[in-house]
Amino acid sequence: MTIRLCKIALAACAALYLLLVVFNNVTDPASNLRFIHHVLSMDDTFKGNAGMWRALPDPRVHHLFFAVIVVWEAVSALMIGAGAWRLWRARHATAAEWHCAKSLASAGLTVSLVQWFAAFLAVGGEWFLMWQSKSWNGQEAAFRMFAILGISLVFLCQRDDDLPSPRQAGRSP
Repeated sequence: MTIRLCKIALAACAALYLLLVVFNNVTDPASNLRFIHHVLSMDDTFKGNAGMWRALPDPRVHHLFFAVIVVWEAVSALMIGAGAWRLWRARHATAAEWHCAKSLASAGLTVSLVQWFAAFLAVGGEWFLMWQSKSWNGQEAAFRMFAILGISLVFLCQRDDDLPSPRQAGRSP
């Protein structure tokens, strides 16, 4: 039971974290819009780099990217949170039922991993050359999130055995 509770706790923490990220983006959009503006405009990359043709300086595009990111984070948070609730409800179930209950949290963690990997590390980091910026480089934070969520997903997906019966656990019925 302890391992199941650990898995539920990690899923719940991931959902909480992403909900707080969404809350911050909704209540203070200017902070992250500035970040998106600088990354997409590529105004802090190496001077004279040959990739400047990729820059997207249009504020409407920045708002669109921002909206997609926030919705993506919200969907991930809700999926993981609902998955954590499903896990909580299945905590006493058989190993097969418990395994089935993992699907929503696993999918939510994967949706979030795709965001941090594809949107931030690949598109932001490589396409928009965010790695060249000293001020607007979010790769470290994106990798940190990818690692936290990835480790949580690996732990969640590890095989679980059936819980011991009260007799097997050294208790009488």
